[in-house]
Amino acid sequence: MPFDLGKARNFVYQNGTLLERALFAWLFDGGCLERLWRIILCYKNPDGGFGHGLEHDLKAPQSNPLALEYLLGVMKHSGMPAGSILDGAADWVEGQMDERGDLRNPPETRDFPLAPWWQEMGGQTMPDSIVGNLIHFGCATPTLIEKAKNWTLNHYSPENIKENKWLFMAYHTYDFFFAVDDLPNLADFQQATVDNIVACAIAAPENQVDSLFAFAPTPDSMIAGALPDGLLDRFLNLLSDGQQDEGHWLDQHNLPQWYPITTINVLLALKRHGRWS
Repeated sequence: MPFDLGKARNFVYQNGTLLERALFAWLFDGGCLERLWRIILCYKNPDGGFGHGLEHDLKAPQSNPLALEYLLGVMKHSGMPAGSILDGAADWVEGQMDERGDLRNPPETRDFPLAPWWQEMGGQTMPDSIVGNLIHFGCATPTLIEKAKNWTLNHYSPENIKENKWLFMAYHTYDFFFAVDDLPNLADFQQATVDNIVACAIAAPENQVDSLFAFAPTPDSMIAGALPDGLLDRFLNLLSDGQQDEGHWLDQHNLPQWYPITTINVLLALKRHGRWS
């Protein structure tokens, strides 16, 4: 069933944040990149971090790791250049690390709306994806990279990487081990990550198929080539047929605040894989 781009646009413009509307415009309607950057900077604090509800699950204005992690993921997946918006971010991340390399969350995050699954930690404590994507954008400092390497070596092995059962969560190891170099047994970590993504994709229920395209953004991407024959086309067919009557696509938890960005991600996957031009 063909999807309706106009209905998707209307949904995002009626229900999305200003950032999501600007991202849709830049990706699909020839919108202005500089305007998108200016909107992102509204979420940035003087300390170099980001907050202000940039990530829907944590609304605190204070800079927090979850906001930066989410922003970096959006930027990387959309192909957005960084410009100067990440200036100071690496120093902020390093300042949030404790002696083990875990990330601290401001205690004030609990004074603002916070998704229940983040209540215990107050937000993201894992540095792997953040540092990996800062490396991707050329914005990570050498000391931050070394601290993140030590953290990952203390938390991951090729064996426990393969124990992950949730396709979405593979972003932690994917973002780090395919950005870093000069790490002991790096090839083993990378292969375990690929094997885990493929295994999770094979087992993924239909409401999780959109997660695959964070790892297989284009037909010639590494993960796309590692998938069993026919799986990628089956997932794309499910996405093509998944548009709701209101114009959006559902996120895997059926949470309305995530429908606009999920819709953007699905449209981007379909476009990159040749389902529309």
